Amino acid sequence: MASYSQKTYAQRGKEHAHPLVKELFAIMERKQSNLSLAADVSTKAELLALADTVGPYICVLKTHIDVVSDFDADLVERLQELAAKHDFLIFEDRKFADIGNTVKLQYGGGIYRIADWAHITNCHVIPGEGIIQGLAEVGKPKGRGLLLLAEMSSAGMLATGAYTDKNVEMAIANDFVIGFIGSRRFTEERDLITMTPGVGLHASGDALGQQYRTPTKIITENGSDIIIVGRGIYGPGKDTAAEAQRYREAGWTAYLNRLGPK
Repeated sequence: MASYSQKTYAQRGKEHAHPLVKELFAIMERKQSNLSLAADVSTKAELLALADTVGPYICVLKTHIDVVSDFDADLVERLQELAAKHDFLIFEDRKFADIGNTVKLQYGGGIYRIADWAHITNCHVIPGEGIIQGLAEVGKPKGRGLLLLAEMSSAGMLATGAYTDKNVEMAIANDFVIGFIGSRRFTEERDLITMTPGVGLHASGDALGQQYRTPTKIITENGSDIIIVGRGIYGPGKDTAAEAQRYREAGWTAYLNRLGPK
């Protein structure tokens, strides 16, 4: 059987059992984009403006909703409107890390009510498999999907070796899990997507331990599916729309190169 990374996104969407993943692959094909924007901004106005500007070029908008200082219900409604307008999914990068009962409350309730509007969220599996089960009780009836943090992009990360292997084992066993945060394709036992942070057009890093890898390294060589880019696209002096388009093209070219000549 051919590796999933050798199949087109369209093929994988057609064959996939999870409706959300089917939708994601369809978006990626329609927009010719495997780009996710990491929208790490601290005000409602900034987040909405950024989502509207980059919306045409991305398949997934990644949020950290708890850093938005003036969060309100209107922000969620308007993000959902922008997702529909520009044809992207919303991924709340919550990184749940508690026991099953606690994460059920955090995911389904509180101020943010994440499960009501975020198509995708993620978790650490340090508490054990109960965290997946707790999140699934809330998210599965709503058609949501979960990513496991198999790896991170910071220097000195502890998510390696046996811990990463345990993530893969849990993902295969739980149909609420749609994939991983990590740098590569982890398994062929199920078609589990990989979203990779820390991607830049030029490999480098920052003062806080972030390590950047190129789209070619991540998509073509490592078999990942979606690149997550933040500061490479927006910030002081950047033409945000132009940079988003540049990264979209780089990610898609890396994907086509992975598939090889037709």
